[in-house]
Amino acid sequence: MTLFNRTRMPLIVAPMFLVSSPELVVATAQAGLIGGLPAPNARTTEILDQWMAQIHNALAPDHLPWLFNMFVHSTYDRFEQELALVKRYKPTLVSTALGSPQRVIDTVKGYGGQVFADVISRDMAKRSVAAGVDGLILVTQGAGGHTGRYHPLALLAEVREFWEGPLGIAGCISRGSDVAAMLVAGADFAVAGTRFIAAKESLASADYVAMMMASNSEDIIESKVVSGVTANWMRASLEQAGIDLSSSGVSKPIDLSGNRADKAWKNVWSAGQGVSTIKEAQHCQEIVDSLHREFIEALHKSSQLSENAKHC
Repeated sequence: MTLFNRTRMPLIVAPMFLVSSPELVVATAQAGLIGGLPAPNARTTEILDQWMAQIHNALAPDHLPWLFNMFVHSTYDRFEQELALVKRYKPTLVSTALGSPQRVIDTVKGYGGQVFADVISRDMAKRSVAAGVDGLILVTQGAGGHTGRYHPLALLAEVREFWEGPLGIAGCISRGSDVAAMLVAGADFAVAGTRFIAAKESLASADYVAMMMASNSEDIIESKVVSGVTANWMRASLEQAGIDLSSSGVSKPIDLSGNRADKAWKNVWSAGQGVSTIKEAQHCQEIVDSLHREFIEALHKSSQLSENAKHC
């Protein structure tokens, strides 16, 4: 994939709701990866305009890529305003969530950008391909935030039956070796979120990061109770917010109007099942350096295994 020709490894830092900041996107790109910004993180479109200008001005001179994530659900009432900003600032990638990517394709492809769709199932992947996306991001079991139901290897194999284009895996990508494993399995890139929540450039509070460092995979709860969409949360965060865990299986209608997504997530904190990798708050550059070392070590081990297999 030419998209990753100038990156240190084929990895996108996930656009994390109420976590990713413009500073994190810029730091990620300057450290050698691709960073993502979710549009709703900016409380107003005026602030979003400033943030996108900040990212564009920092990265455009060196032609460094970045990703912009949009809700495309019918109830999301900032969509048209955000699409106008996309047309102005021309992010390299636009990823879509909670709806059809068809709504952004003409605009993004019109300036030469690419559209990647977040999908959680084979059927959703097929619909996105039919809509004309350039790539797919398979959101799989264990991913933080809005999560998937299926094991990455199972979903990857099914989608590869009909899609040969760019394909990434999101879900428990916490180490560089995880990236290497997904490439060996047939993916083109990976998407990591939880590992970067503790980046000093993120919007996560000190209390949020401290809770993550005290958590492991058994402390991650999958529930629809917060926003109506299945997501992974830290148990302690739900309890701290007074949310009744016994109602975790109760679904509510998805309604993203009036920034309700912001209100629903404001006092609860998400993380993926790879949360135990968080040991300390670090600058983005330090995290990327660590991931890159792990990635190179994993590739070296894979090469050794390949050589050994030739002689079996």
